[in-house]
Amino acid sequence: MKKHLIATLFGATIALSPFTSAASPDFPHLETVGIGEVVAMPDMANIDVAVSLNRTSAQAAKKASDDAIAALLERLKKMGIDKKDIESANLSLQPQYSYPKNSEPKLTGYRASRSVTVTVRDLANLNRLLDGALADGLNRVNGISFSSSKESELKEKARMAAIADAQAKAKSLANGFGETLAGVWEIRYVDQTPIRPVMMRMAEA
Repeated sequence: MKKHLIATLFGATIALSPFTSAASPDFPHLETVGIGEVVAMPDMANIDVAVSLNRTSAQAAKKASDDAIAALLERLKKMGIDKKDIESANLSLQPQYSYPKNSEPKLTGYRASRSVTVTVRDLANLNRLLDGALADGLNRVNGISFSSSKESELKEKARMAAIADAQAKAKSLANGFGETLAGVWEIRYVDQTPIRPVMMRMAEA
């Protein structure tokens, strides 16, 4: 009479490394790791742009920063970017000093910095938005990451692929040893963050 094996099924959205069960069952069983992968072209981007500049006074630095951000926000409005897709950080204002040799530090001015994060839902607008931001006075592109508006659907496809992969491995192993599977004993699932392409940070010229 053939023995019946209990399969332990592991599922993952993208990939999952095997790990040891805290309490192994005391009956014949096998464990498999399912791997599911879905590759999709991005249709969205998140960009982080900033203005960082020096002026001789705190007021002048703040005004220059405010003017650049205001110009960008107006541009985004004309482009039809929804307000919920725009996040503006608070102003950072820091004194700048020179350090002459054998002398006390000397205040030379103030540096104002402020960043804006924008979700671009139409990639056709990405280059136009970046060029416009630079023209408006923003001088740093801190990062650009791409994603898909169908992320939930894609994760579900990857999850189903991981389950099918784990099941296929369990059946193959059981058949190879002349055994049959009696069912699933345990399922462990780890939801992994999708891998997104990222453009590296570009410093100001």
